[in-house]
Amino acid sequence: MKIAIQGIKGSFHHIVAENYFGEDVELMECMTFSEMPDLVLNESVDAAVMAIENSIAGAILPNYALIDEADLEVSGEYYLPIHQNFMALKGQGMKDIQAVYSHPMALLQCRKFLRDYPHITLIEDKDTAEVAKRIHDNSLKGIGAIASVLAAEIYDLEILAPEIQTIKDNHTRFVIVQKKGNSPVQHPTKASLKFVLKDKSGSLGEVLMELAKHKVNLSKIQSLPIIDKPWEYAFFADLVFDDFQEYKNALQDIKAKVSSCKVLGEYKKNK
Repeated sequence: MKIAIQGIKGSFHHIVAENYFGEDVELMECMTFSEMPDLVLNESVDAAVMAIENSIAGAILPNYALIDEADLEVSGEYYLPIHQNFMALKGQGMKDIQAVYSHPMALLQCRKFLRDYPHITLIEDKDTAEVAKRIHDNSLKGIGAIASVLAAEIYDLEILAPEIQTIKDNHTRFVIVQKKGNSPVQHPTKASLKFVLKDKSGSLGEVLMELAKHKVNLSKIQSLPIIDKPWEYAFFADLVFDDFQEYKNALQDIKAKVSSCKVLGEYKKNK
């Protein structure tokens, strides 16, 4: 399979692609998430791996919008433990590093460790693994990267400090997105929805009551502004269920309570 990932080889998206689809996947490297929808829609790739939320930094809101606007289908999910590692060219120590480049999310996840090294300038960059590759390709001394163990192995860098993330139990949830209808999931146990409430008091409470009535668990809900309707919001929700028919019944009842409802995907829950 050909899979689009954000970042390059050695990125966390690369790790998820191989863990989910197998090591023989062909990767399409994208430096931004916004490149992915067109690749999926024109079938240049079979699927894309897209980070959607982190247990420390929260939801990646623009990616919800990308999935919705492109009318992509969420066909799976994967939770990856995120272990951030400080790396540089071999033969250096932390005292030799003047600046560290990494993705803003990685810098945020490691802020407590980095506070102990005030001489190191923190610089935001596009991708964790791309920085590691740049250090290797240009033999950049005095520059550090924060990235995965896989990136250190691929680009022959030395890990000066392993697992520097502030919270050790740090996970990122990734979703697998495909063109609608390309990969129907048998016996789904989770669904992602987008709905817009009716303009009346208690609308959200009514939705939550319908879920409880049908024994459907709301595992996540996130609001996002509707661009062309100031002060109005769409809700993105993840539902977990054991009985698919009960979920379908809940969905039918919810649609009667909201002004619009769209199923973004029905898939198997990943632990």
